[in-house]
Amino acid sequence: MSGAAPVRKPMLAVREALDFLLAAARPVADVEQVPTLEANGRVLAEDQVSLLDVPAADNTQMDGYAVRAADCVDGGARLRVAQRIPAGTVGQPLEPGTAARIFTGALIPEGADAVVMQEQCEVEKMRDGDHVIVRHAPQAGEWIRRAGEDVRNGAVILPAGTRLRGQELGLAASVGLASLPVRRRLRVAVFFTGDELAMPGEALKPGAIYNSNRFTLRGLLENFGCEFTDYGIVPDSLQATRDTLRQAARSHDLIITSGGVSVGEEDHIKPAVEAEGRLNMWQIAVKPGKPLAFGEVRRSGENAGENAGENGGDAAFFVGLPGNPVSSFITFLLFVRPFLLRLQGVTGPVEPRTIAMRADFDWPKPDRRNEFLRVRMNDSGGVDLFPNQGSGVLTSTVWADGLVDNPPGQAIAPGDVVRFIPFAALQY
Repeated sequence: MSGAAPVRKPMLAVREALDFLLAAARPVADVEQVPTLEANGRVLAEDQVSLLDVPAADNTQMDGYAVRAADCVDGGARLRVAQRIPAGTVGQPLEPGTAARIFTGALIPEGADAVVMQEQCEVEKMRDGDHVIVRHAPQAGEWIRRAGEDVRNGAVILPAGTRLRGQELGLAASVGLASLPVRRRLRVAVFFTGDELAMPGEALKPGAIYNSNRFTLRGLLENFGCEFTDYGIVPDSLQATRDTLRQAARSHDLIITSGGVSVGEEDHIKPAVEAEGRLNMWQIAVKPGKPLAFGEVRRSGENAGENAGENGGDAAFFVGLPGNPVSSFITFLLFVRPFLLRLQGVTGPVEPRTIAMRADFDWPKPDRRNEFLRVRMNDSGGVDLFPNQGSGVLTSTVWADGLVDNPPGQAIAPGDVVRFIPFAALQY
């Protein structure tokens, strides 16, 4: 029927959009060997197997005295101190009726089966040497770390797909791994659209704004260990946008833009990406956010194959974020972050866990979209709400220390339990 209004497509749920992104992700294939000291934030490409036990032999957890438990059954045994065993040395077999002064990490001498803390002992100086009175009846095995108690020879200590943090690097070092096979760093291109954008340090013309998104996105990409190229602010023209997309696609795995993803006459992202590859324009039931563009940009020129990106080498992924500062920031955390982690090769969970927290605020008029409210934990164990939840209020992201994941249409009253996501869990 002529003149009929166009049918509005239903908005995608947050879960649907995220599932689509994660299913499309192709991890980078290139692997490089890097020193363990330089592997922080990298993603393991292969399982790491220990070739030794940790500890390698039984050793003491405490400074004290190595004894035979059978010599100390009455809680007041008096034993001659026959030897002193610092960490890094090997003692002599322990004779019955004697004790060995021993220090944390030192190997347990043959014949000893327990360690008594020095606080439970008294030392007597005698002509024939030191004696120790043991004011404790130890059980066999007391304060002894057994060989292989931490790691067994042949065990997989770190599986492929692990994103390495300080503790993983320490574990790798503890079994002697001097270098690790990791996937190469993700290469990301970023650019920003809008003739109204200016850089800090420049005088603002009428109607102009400073490009805060450039700084936010660069900081986030640095947090995730990406190699990135910043093409800066691209003029609001179709040709300039296409030229930048082609250049960025040649040597990057992912292109991220901010702004220009609506359908206005000056928004050129959609036609530019469609001309250079393929694009999905999504309206997501999320607030702040809603518009998100996802697609691919061909690497091989104008007449490249019809199916851009089916082979991991012939296209770069494309994500277009909204231009409002808070929308861009939160959309990155919710959607781009897990997508990045999958591209980097992370195989474990990439979505943050929520924490049940008490709401110390009122939210009586919820939106029909899934809201992510900027909140901050308080000293009484609840969360407070930033008073202005507008998508352009960047101060809310600095004041807050996390988000409340509020389902569509869900009002919140003080005392209700809400799902809290700390920013710390979203920027790792």
